Amino acid sequence: MELAVLGLSADEERVYEALVALPGSTVTALADHLSTPPDPLRRTIEALTDKHLVAGSGSPERYLAAPPDIAINRLVQQRERELSAARAKVHSLSEIHRSAHRTSPELVIEQLTDRETIAAAVAHMESEAHHQVRVFDTPPYYELPGGEGAARNTEAQIARHKNDGVAHRVIYSLDALAWPQKLETDILPAVRGGERARTRRTLPIKLIIRDDQDALIPFDLSRSGLQVAYLVRRSPLLTALEALFEGEWAQAAPLDMAPAGRSEPDEETRSLLTMMMAGLTDTAIARVNGWSTRTTYRRLQALMTELGASSRFQAGCLAERRGWL
Repeated sequence: MELAVLGLSADEERVYEALVALPGSTVTALADHLSTPPDPLRRTIEALTDKHLVAGSGSPERYLAAPPDIAINRLVQQRERELSAARAKVHSLSEIHRSAHRTSPELVIEQLTDRETIAAAVAHMESEAHHQVRVFDTPPYYELPGGEGAARNTEAQIARHKNDGVAHRVIYSLDALAWPQKLETDILPAVRGGERARTRRTLPIKLIIRDDQDALIPFDLSRSGLQVAYLVRRSPLLTALEALFEGEWAQAAPLDMAPAGRSEPDEETRSLLTMMMAGLTDTAIARVNGWSTRTTYRRLQALMTELGASSRFQAGCLAERRGWL
């Protein structure tokens, strides 16, 4: 087991492993087992105690190793937090470096070319936002929905909203809503945490905008996922991206979290939904029900309005979520 990456020295790792196998050992017994002098061993045990990996009690004092699944995971989580902070710091320093060496004020677009750099840029935009973050959310994803990374991102977003008042407005494509685990594990927790979410059938690009300062446009250029992104700073191009977002936002449908009207559809509504999802045209639905085409269109539009849907496909998704199908 290589624990050096978690901040343990070779001696600390050796002593911890010995105590895992020999719980309740005294310093003398452990020194005999490891063939090491007692005084350096005591110092190593003290270091492990400070790291909450070892605890002692009794007289003579006997030592127990903390359960590895708890103790080691605690070290892993601490190191992950340190690495996340380091990535954000690297991105911040890189921004300062690029600004200091920029020869032309017209240079407002930067290309990012690997997953780690893109992830750090996303984290930086989230952590440095003062007012709002605006997002076009559509596949593919550099953090798989339902995974630990995506969960951490959602938790960080909720914390920024609650603690700092940073607003999040997100438009999801229908592909995002249908992506495995995305709705249940990422979208709905974020909405419950204060995110304002809307949906569109499709989105023109993936996009993240931080305040009115910068934007990130990720691209999928390979089968392995996101590999390239463009960072856009304050410029007419950023203004155009903001206008694009606001235009899509105005046309997007609010993401329906719960039934707003009837808890159960009547038989006519259920029949109408079934025919609509079966792909029947307005004319066919009208013929089956003995309605005029105008009446059919009016009833379909009323149903979509009640569901908060902007398309028949979305109406089917929302109706299914309500348990109407």
